Amino acid sequence: MKSAIIFALFVLFAAICSAAPTVGLTKRAYSIQVKSASAFCSFMPPKAGDDVGATENDGIPFCTSSALGGKTFPSGFIKSAHYASTSTYSQVTGRIDRSKYSLKSSDGGGQYDNKDIDNVTCNGYKYFVNLIEPDANVFCIRCCKNQADCRLGISTYGCARIVPGNYN
Repeated sequence: MKSAIIFALFVLFAAICSAAPTVGLTKRAYSIQVKSASAFCSFMPPKAGDDVGATENDGIPFCTSSALGGKTFPSGFIKSAHYASTSTYSQVTGRIDRSKYSLKSSDGGGQYDNKDIDNVTCNGYKYFVNLIEPDANVFCIRCCKNQADCRLGISTYGCARIVPGNYN
């Protein structure tokens, strides 16, 4: 009898422990903006020095101002930013200084997008695509009204192909 009670308690304990990480946890919702070359956000690894590709599912937004929906970019991280928009998307492309967030020169980067990070609106749109390429010191983000305007899930093509723009 004693061993049956111990076994039942063990099973109950194991069930509680396996469920604990998901009980009560919800993913954070973000509402970010891409308004101009001086007012925009970009997803980045959650901690300085983290690998971009390894954090595609849990990136966090950094912005030129915290009022735009995220933390403020580290000083000197954004070296140049170029804004472009149409009736169906808004984007910013440009250069970064990877050292200002301790990103590695060997990090080929990755793509944050609404396929990997849900609960995000970008300029009120459901779709976004955002790449950080520390090895090339470039970044890009596009907020899209229509999914067809955001080329999702093809991070190996890089910013220049996924979000054509000015990378000077």
